[in-house]
Amino acid sequence: MFLNTTEGFEDKTYQSVDGLKLYARDYGAGNPSASGAAPVICLPGLTRNSRDFHQLALILSKDRERPRRVIAIDYRGRGRSAWDHSKQNYNLGVEANDVLTACAAFNITQAAFIGTSRGGLLLHLIAEMKPELLASVVLNDVGPVLEPEGLRHIQAYLANPRKPRDWDDAAGLLRELHEAEFPALSVDDWRAMAHAIYRKTDDGLVADIDPAIAEAVIAADFSTLLPDLWKQFDAMAKIPLLVIRGENSKLLSKATVEEMLRRHPAARQFTAKRQGHAPLLHLQDVAQVLRRFFRDL
Repeated sequence: MFLNTTEGFEDKTYQSVDGLKLYARDYGAGNPSASGAAPVICLPGLTRNSRDFHQLALILSKDRERPRRVIAIDYRGRGRSAWDHSKQNYNLGVEANDVLTACAAFNITQAAFIGTSRGGLLLHLIAEMKPELLASVVLNDVGPVLEPEGLRHIQAYLANPRKPRDWDDAAGLLRELHEAEFPALSVDDWRAMAHAIYRKTDDGLVADIDPAIAEAVIAADFSTLLPDLWKQFDAMAKIPLLVIRGENSKLLSKATVEEMLRRHPAARQFTAKRQGHAPLLHLQDVAQVLRRFFRDL
C-alpha cells in the first residue's frame, strides 16, 4: 500500500534574505523526547524536494529509543518553495545561504545533516562557511569529485522528459528509466518516488521544479571533470561523517570514496547494495545504518 505522505509533519515557511517564501517539512517538532538530540536536516538533490525524505523522516522522528526532530527542505524553485525570477540564483552559493537562513528561522544552532547529491555539495560549502553548525554529516552518493558519466546520465533523462498520463504511468516511467541501477526497489518504492518527483496540475502531472533548473543542466558541458571540492571537504575533518555510495552509482566513484576515507580516517562508509544514484535512504539496510550513526553521536 502506498504510504500516506501527508502525515507526521508540520508545514513550515520562512523567508530568504532576498524575499522568497521558502518551505520545509518539520517532523517531531513537538515531541519532548526528541529535544535532547540535535535535529536532523535533510537536503535533497538538484531537482528533488522534501518529499524524498518522508519515509526516512518518519523512521527517525518516531524512533522508540532515540527520536529526533527532522526538517526536510525545499530549495528555491523546488516543491512548495517559490520560484526565483532571477534564474542565476539557482546556484550552490545562494542555496547554501538559504540553508543557513532556514536554521536561523528554526532556531537551530547545530544539527546533523543529510545531503543527497546536490545537498551534499551544499554541505561542502557550509563546512567552510559555518562548520560549527554541523554536528555530523551524511553524504549520500556525493563527494568532492563528480564523475562526468554520472552528470551526463542525469542530463540525458532531464533532456528527454515524457509527461506521465497518471500516477501509475509516472511510476512505470521512472522504473523504465532507472530500474537497471535500482533493482532493490519495490513497486511501492517506484510509486513513492513518483509522488515525490511529480505534482498534479490542471494540465496533468509535471515535475515539481522550476523548468529553468532542468534547462540549465541540459545546457551544461559535462565533457570534462568539474572543479573539485577537496578544500571544502577537508573542512569536515573534525566532523563525524558517514559516506553512502550506491553500488551502481555513476556519479560517485569508488576511487573518490577511498580518497575521502584517507583524508577523513574517522569517517564511516556504507555501500547501498542494488542501488544507484542516489540511494533511497528509507530502505531497511540504509535506514539501520543511519539510525546507528545518529545514535552513536
